[in-house]
Amino acid sequence: MPLTLATWNINSVRLREGLVARLLREEDPDILCLQECKSPAEKIPVATFAALGYPHVVIRGQKGYNGVAIFSKRPLEDAGSVDFAGLNHARHVAARLPCGAVIHNVYVPAGGDIPDRVANEKFGQKLDFFTHLRDHFRADRPRRAILVGDLNVAPQEDDVWSHKQMLKVVSHTPIEVEHFEDAREEGGWVDVTRLDRPQGKLYSWWSYRAPDWHAADKGRRLDHVWASRDIVGATHGSRILRDARGWDGPSDHVPVFATFDL
Repeated sequence: MPLTLATWNINSVRLREGLVARLLREEDPDILCLQECKSPAEKIPVATFAALGYPHVVIRGQKGYNGVAIFSKRPLEDAGSVDFAGLNHARHVAARLPCGAVIHNVYVPAGGDIPDRVANEKFGQKLDFFTHLRDHFRADRPRRAILVGDLNVAPQEDDVWSHKQMLKVVSHTPIEVEHFEDAREEGGWVDVTRLDRPQGKLYSWWSYRAPDWHAADKGRRLDHVWASRDIVGATHGSRILRDARGWDGPSDHVPVFATFDL
């Protein structure tokens, strides 16, 4: 049976409860993974989403920042979480579907503004997060697994509006891309979005600072869908819902979708 999954950094689930509800009504994914929920688990509006047909949920909440949640039409079993880089942040949660497939929802640290781990502790934490992510899945190879989330790196030249101008900007620096790709390759993952859409500019994030995000179009592809190699042949239907950036009171990220025949 096809399974359509969406991932979205919502930048406060309580503030944007209505936008999440709109996405569920209009796009009707089987599973929605949210990052940056910015809420304790008990205050996330699960009843609203359950009423729309998503009664199954696993959450790791945190007051005021971070936080990840998985909402599903299908039954979910909580498959735990990992404290990557030992940050004590709510940045990962996993859920197992009845078919045995496991969904990993990940929110990688943004890394601050200075791409230097000595001058900027947050940048070092970001690199360490990817190293731990790599080591974790290299030791425990993913099988029938999907990893999604705001990974806060735009790895390819066509994943940013200007490769040359972004080389020294956090999210596209060579050392971040190296850590990102090392975690993906060594962890046994395939970039589903680029597998389906290998050519052309793709963005999932536009800064709030741009007075007209659409006209300027200085985007980055920070949100990703990965699949373990044993199910890559079952993937299709990747897309990015760019229009959601123009909704009233939007997140600076937009939902990314993929469909799997599991």
